[in-house]
Amino acid sequence: MFDPKAEAMPPDERAALQRHRLWGLVDRLLAAGGVQGRRLKEAGVAGGSDVTLADLRNLPFTIKQDLWDNYPFGMLAVHRDQVAAVHGSSGTRGRPTLVAYTKADLDLWAAMCARSLACAGASPGSIVHNAYGYGLFTGGIGIHQGAVALGATVVPMSGGMTDRQVRMLTDLQADILTCTPAYALRLGEALAEAGAEAPALKAGLFGAEPWSEELRTAIEDVLPIKAMDIYGLSEVIGPGVATECLEQNGLHVNEDHFIVEAVDPETGEPVEDGTPGELVFTTPTKQALPLLRYRTGDIASLDRDECNCGRTLVRMSKVLGRTDDMIVVRGVNVYPSEVERVLLGSGLVRPHYQLVVDRRGPAVRLVVACEALSGDPRAELVHGLHESLGLTAEVFVLPEGTVPRVEVGKAVRVVSWEDGGPPLPGLA
Repeated sequence: MFDPKAEAMPPDERAALQRHRLWGLVDRLLAAGGVQGRRLKEAGVAGGSDVTLADLRNLPFTIKQDLWDNYPFGMLAVHRDQVAAVHGSSGTRGRPTLVAYTKADLDLWAAMCARSLACAGASPGSIVHNAYGYGLFTGGIGIHQGAVALGATVVPMSGGMTDRQVRMLTDLQADILTCTPAYALRLGEALAEAGAEAPALKAGLFGAEPWSEELRTAIEDVLPIKAMDIYGLSEVIGPGVATECLEQNGLHVNEDHFIVEAVDPETGEPVEDGTPGELVFTTPTKQALPLLRYRTGDIASLDRDECNCGRTLVRMSKVLGRTDDMIVVRGVNVYPSEVERVLLGSGLVRPHYQLVVDRRGPAVRLVVACEALSGDPRAELVHGLHESLGLTAEVFVLPEGTVPRVEVGKAVRVVSWEDGGPPLPGLA
């Protein structure tokens, strides 16, 4: 562990720490004014001492629209001259969401990413091959800072230039790989295509997009590693909010700094542990842009059982999908990761696919584009999707290499077909 005192803290001691930090957050938001402070006052909260952890569920939510409405610096809780950096989302769902950091926020973020790397077995002296993108996107710089804080050697590759990635992996003998899960697959394929090996690799931290257990298996088939999930979002801090350990049994949430809830996406009411719900985070120790009950849109469940690694932090499941990712086809609601689970779990296709939502006609049609390992598995896949998900889909098996591979950024698993020709050759 990077910080055993915090990561293995007794739950009652951690609850007392959370309560103390929550009081401080409420006081700071009230003093700063702004949308969050006003909502607290409207809810009858006059100071932090009015609030307990049990009361948290009754406090107002914060949503992404609040960040957009107060763009770029309208939700700061510090003076503008204390802002040391600005990061933000990739803007794949519209406008980017900008988030400010103080120097203390950057130090906190580095410590959280150091915890994540330690979860994957990294230690001082490890070589971390970092193929997350650098820039406004938090992935690359977050992991970079975490590797430095841990005392590891970081190779700041960023995304793309796959041939050079292969050369650096083999020449520098990195033991930890960090990138998106889709790009991990591409690197595994590229190593095989080059006839190269990376025998020093032992673990990978893959995030920035939802991915299934079946994709984990596919990654571990092409790379000599344990593949682990890392979770974060720029609004909360970036990567390092939660991470799987070597047990690969849920992501440990750093809840001394990020108080997590799971709520019903429709009602906003808490759901029981083990039940999938929308993740909601409160950030009691962030300075520049602290958030109270921020609705992430990510669907996962929480588990408070003990983990064999010794960490006492609550664990979240892999993200099942996003509330705005849900595909509705003929009354059936499904997340892309659920389709991925069926496709890859069949053992019939390569770990590359794309879902095409055909909206050209009066009824929405779901087209699944994939590449077969051999033969024609269409009938079996159509049957498997219907049996597992109740979903009627059309499956197209395309020639190898037709489904796009990810070189830079996040995998685009779902595309919409509104008019014109098909988004992929070979679809009808």
